[in-house]
Amino acid sequence: MKITVVGAGAIGGLFGSFLCKSGEEVTFVDINREHVAAIQAAGLIIERQSGTEVLTVKATTNIEEAGTPDLIIFSVKAYDDQQAAEDCLKIVGPDTIVLTVQNGVGNVETLSAVLGAGRIIAGTTAFGCTVLGPGRIKPSETGSISIGELDGRITPRLERVVAAFTKAGVEMHTSQNVDSLIWTKLLVNVGINPLGAITLLTNGQLLEHEETKSLQAAAVAEGAAVAKAKGIEFMTENILEHVRGVARGTYNNKASMRQDVERGSRTEVLAINGAIVAEGQKLGIPTPVNETLTKLVKAIEKRGKI
Repeated sequence: MKITVVGAGAIGGLFGSFLCKSGEEVTFVDINREHVAAIQAAGLIIERQSGTEVLTVKATTNIEEAGTPDLIIFSVKAYDDQQAAEDCLKIVGPDTIVLTVQNGVGNVETLSAVLGAGRIIAGTTAFGCTVLGPGRIKPSETGSISIGELDGRITPRLERVVAAFTKAGVEMHTSQNVDSLIWTKLLVNVGINPLGAITLLTNGQLLEHEETKSLQAAAVAEGAAVAKAKGIEFMTENILEHVRGVARGTYNNKASMRQDVERGSRTEVLAINGAIVAEGQKLGIPTPVNETLTKLVKAIEKRGKI
């Protein structure tokens, strides 16, 4: 397949590296000129426990240079959805698939409005990944990817995408309920991301302090109450233990929101904890912990780079 990764940072870069290993034709598109220039000059450098891997891959800041792909991996920040989706209109063909692997909620709706719901496949991942610098990432050692069609069907195009990742040795799962998929991952982010951003602890370290464990449990419980009121079921019987399992599995990973605040960048907190607050207000469900975490992260954003 001809594949374009739109938003080639941590997870975008990691997913693109998997597909390169499968022998697919991959192009990275990113608005960060320094990041793109580093990849163009020296490849994407992937730091693993087993050693350093250098991936030679095409990278550009101009989406039109990617040509018309069979598949777009859409992994920009949630607040960039509208503009990035409109940019994708320049390259999509009649059969182009768009796989969103983003954090938070609302991404599918924005992409569907701009690109058409019939193009969209939704996905989540248990992989963690840290950007170490321009053109350099450090992924977690373990993880998996789950994807599904919006209407729940197991289609040939879904199986084709699964096969491409599987060929690279990635543990893949298909879902017939993408709302469950997205909200299960949302609660993982609710319980890990803001606490990592505020405390600067790694994902696993959050479990070593009673204070952060307690806040995590409270934030996740509020999110679970909102999900229940919306009629959404999780992919796991115990959502809090699932969140903590992900934290343990990505022990040394810096949450993406922590990476954002360390760079002095805008975070996705409004699409994560802020989404729990917004949905709770609609349903009459109090979400004071998520509201507090959202306000704290927004205040840290205003402080700028550490």
